[in-house]
Amino acid sequence: MKILLTGCTGQVGYELERSLQGLGQVVAVDRSRMDLADLDRVRAVIREVRPGLIVNPAAYTAVDKAESEPELAYRVNAEAPAVMAEEAKKLGAALVHYSTDYVFPGDDPAPRVETDATGPINVYGASKLAGEQAIAASGVPHLIFRTSWVYGMRGKNFLLTMLKLARERDELRIVADQHGAPTWSRTIADTTALVLANAMARKDGGDWWRENSGVYHLSSQGQTTWFDFTRAITELAGIDCRLVPITSAEYPVPAKRPHYSALSSQKLIERFCQLPDWKSALELCLR
Repeated sequence: MKILLTGCTGQVGYELERSLQGLGQVVAVDRSRMDLADLDRVRAVIREVRPGLIVNPAAYTAVDKAESEPELAYRVNAEAPAVMAEEAKKLGAALVHYSTDYVFPGDDPAPRVETDATGPINVYGASKLAGEQAIAASGVPHLIFRTSWVYGMRGKNFLLTMLKLARERDELRIVADQHGAPTWSRTIADTTALVLANAMARKDGGDWWRENSGVYHLSSQGQTTWFDFTRAITELAGIDCRLVPITSAEYPVPAKRPHYSALSSQKLIERFCQLPDWKSALELCLR
């Protein structure tokens, strides 16, 4: 099987290119070959490669910038996945897509399950939700993995930013009233590969996709705040930096963030595989 992987230089895409090896012929493309803002190019690459599976971690992820670039955010996060779903269906292929905890408003202090009502409070979350809805409406066999607080040892992310700032400064002021689950990009990639291996092991692959298509939450177990996440990072890295907890109101940004966006991954765990605790995964990542 040919597997078309988008965004191969991103945090999750980089890990997926490694994790998907052995499941098929991975055709990995980056923005230079397939820019999701160019819908005609998206169609052309899919028709050229003719994959049996599309795995799409590429996205517009600049949460604050999306407030001033809503058209671009929607084109990349909603219209491009809709094109992928349409083209995949024509080929008889399946689609794996990644979404976010930000599709929820974050006003309920309980881990969100897949059937809970959505209600994004920023452009980024709304654009990702529109992408989910377009894929589901297409009728293509699909898996949509919602994840949260993604970090890794490459690219731009909270972990690398805190490691840099903590080494440069004596004190950091960190938001302490937003709750979620930091999720290592490698956890996302390896879990995706495990799920797809399960599908490919079945002789009746079409039945597997009919039985399992839908939305799944894929994030580390447990929950924390940005402040406690930072404390764990500095402690594990052996960095001496004073951390001061602050409220979201004390750190104003263009896009509102959910105060509580922890996801329950019980559906995925019961159907496919276990997921690690957030701090255990962080320790392994930093090692």
